[in-house]
Amino acid sequence: MGSSTDPKLPVIDFSKPSLQPRAADSWSLTRDQVVNALETYGCFLATFHKVSSDLHDAIFLAAKQLLDLPFEAKMKNTYKTPSHGFVGQEPLVPLYQGLGIENATSLEGAQAFTNLMWPSGNDFFCDTTLSFARLMAELDQMVMEMVSESYGIKEYYKVLLGSTSYLLRLIKYTVPRMNETNLGIVPHTDKSFMSILHQHHVKGLEIKTKGGEWIPIEPSPLSFIVMAGDAFTAWTNGRIEAPCHRVIMSGNEERYSLGLFTFIRDVMVQIPNELADDKHPLQFRPFDHYKYIDFYYTDEGKRSKCPIRDYCGI
Repeated sequence: MGSSTDPKLPVIDFSKPSLQPRAADSWSLTRDQVVNALETYGCFLATFHKVSSDLHDAIFLAAKQLLDLPFEAKMKNTYKTPSHGFVGQEPLVPLYQGLGIENATSLEGAQAFTNLMWPSGNDFFCDTTLSFARLMAELDQMVMEMVSESYGIKEYYKVLLGSTSYLLRLIKYTVPRMNETNLGIVPHTDKSFMSILHQHHVKGLEIKTKGGEWIPIEPSPLSFIVMAGDAFTAWTNGRIEAPCHRVIMSGNEERYSLGLFTFIRDVMVQIPNELADDKHPLQFRPFDHYKYIDFYYTDEGKRSKCPIRDYCGI
């Protein structure tokens, strides 16, 4: 599964104080690293010190509080969008359970979810998840600004930014019992625009390279996995491909992880004209991100080897 000769994901530092668009050298160097990593792997590891060690500890304590709630309480986490609410006790992935907070960067979204789970309130959970989601959104927007600047499509990104919705998922994988699969989550690409994943100390996440090798990702308190989703593949006209990834459980300890997933709401995602030319013919039609998610959960979408191409490919 892993050896010293395995490929490693690029690690990019987002903690430099000079990392602002006005600090030309530092910004442009990091921007080029980001685009190269995304074009090569579809993802990279970001170090981001704005998430303090205290917040790292607090967000995983909040995740444990939530995921230790009775099954009946967690079942109340429902949304119209498939897989955005509680997912658990699925025969295909019996070790997995996760809950989602829609509009996680807004106080209203954090409070609505908290009050649903804890009718008498839980200020610690609400404040912690809101703080964490907002910092992840800040990292996401920095990455997106770099990509759109590099490709000369900043105006297109401004439209999407105004329609971006953030979903924070808190996830737990239980230890496999005797004769139970050690597969935590099946190999898949994310249906999001972008995803940022953060692991606690138990490893398990593996990312597949374009050459077919699986790279195990070591957990670190300061490390965040920034990953393209299917919608991003289409928006970049195939220049950046969402990477396939999975979770394999080993050892005898439960595994917790977090994901901030971005989605584009209420506008059609238009593939920028600048990304289609003679060398790069247009590969995708404009699409509705949430209708794409609905398509993925149809029988046709589940059977598809590349759902985004089957949904809006040319």
